[in-house]
Amino acid sequence: MSSITFQGLGSGLQVGEIVGAIVGAEKVPYESRLNFQEANARADISAAGSLKSALEDLQKAIAGISDVDEYQKRTVKGDDDFISITSNKDASIGSYDIKVDVLASAHKLVSDEISSSEAVGEGILSFSSGVNAFVINVSATETLSEIRDEINDSTDNETINATIITDDNGQRLVFSSRESGVANAITVTVDDVGDSNNTDMLGLSRLTSANLTEATQAIDAQITIDNTVTISSATNEFANVIDGIDITAKKMHGVDDTDSSLSISEDNSNIEESLNAFVTSYNKLVDLNSDFGQVGEGKSGAMVGDSLLRGVMSKIRSEFTESFDFGDETLTLSELGVRSDQYGKMTLETDVLNEFINSNVDDVQQFLVGTDSKPGFAGSLTAMLDFYTKSDGMIQDRIDSREESLDKLEDNREAFTRKMDSLEARLYAQYNAMDLLVSGLNNTSSYLMQQLDNMPGVVKKS
Repeated sequence: MSSITFQGLGSGLQVGEIVGAIVGAEKVPYESRLNFQEANARADISAAGSLKSALEDLQKAIAGISDVDEYQKRTVKGDDDFISITSNKDASIGSYDIKVDVLASAHKLVSDEISSSEAVGEGILSFSSGVNAFVINVSATETLSEIRDEINDSTDNETINATIITDDNGQRLVFSSRESGVANAITVTVDDVGDSNNTDMLGLSRLTSANLTEATQAIDAQITIDNTVTISSATNEFANVIDGIDITAKKMHGVDDTDSSLSISEDNSNIEESLNAFVTSYNKLVDLNSDFGQVGEGKSGAMVGDSLLRGVMSKIRSEFTESFDFGDETLTLSELGVRSDQYGKMTLETDVLNEFINSNVDDVQQFLVGTDSKPGFAGSLTAMLDFYTKSDGMIQDRIDSREESLDKLEDNREAFTRKMDSLEARLYAQYNAMDLLVSGLNNTSSYLMQQLDNMPGVVKKS
């Protein structure tokens, strides 16, 4: 664009207004068309994004009824001061009395007092606990603390911790098993090089098992079920002692304590909860469909007549009426109490659902989840929705296409702006040149008239 303009100084024309009018006649229609196209593309992106989000919410709700592990759960009661319970869906339904007879304990051996500065004695210490065994070579100058460190630092030692207790008479070396139970009891044997006697109370033989005090006995835990079945465990945990049930013993029952009561019952409440969440999510999608597809009353929805919206709603509704066959059974969603009203919204009749669950929960699970070879309602609907909601699905493809259109519109806008700038500069140059020419002609005319007026014999009007 020209940096200097002359607004009709010679011609009297309003050059700026003329140029502005010519440029505007080119610019306004084109920009209006671009703005319209851009607004449509942005509205379509927003609508498609909202539809995708609603479909994803529906998929999340479906997830609650598509996971086989969410069916036929177990409600287990029995945690108290004596035991804690964990379970899985394989837990057998029933009730049991549990008594904790003994808690497991880890083996602990303690030596007699030895001076902290005394060399204990030369030789070899051999340890075993459970399946682990290792040896420590002790030099003639090593103290109790140095032996402790060698034991703890041994890469072969997987089962024993060595510590020192210091009292008024000296130090005691303590061996503690890292695992409880009889099988993990500690055994220490000695090859006493110093006096060649491996059992006396002199030198390294002071650390053999026979010369150590048993501070804590290695004991297996024990529980009794229904006053009949006795079970032992190296730890206080009893895994799968009842099908699908793990019991952890926390405290021994005393003579006057009542046995712990364990009860397992089937819990299918999550089916109703998940179906209700699904119905709620679907009804939100119906509202969105009504809003986007609205026609009349001076307002049109963002996706009126859109094949994408019509297609996805049609396919979802067809899934609702689809029957699923499993062996001799054929089920539909409506038979489980899911009903549709005149506006397309769904409700769940919980009495119908729970009656069906109580009579045959396996059929409900197969209808919703399916089998290894055949998907159920949830799997079939999820697969259908994936076609629309995946990162490379139909809706995202449409959003990407509209965003590419926006990029092209922006490129067109920038190119058109440059074109208008060039047109404006050219018009100003042309009109300014014309204005200078007219100004020059006017000056020439004035000069000629002045010369004519000054010629001899010319009579002035005045």
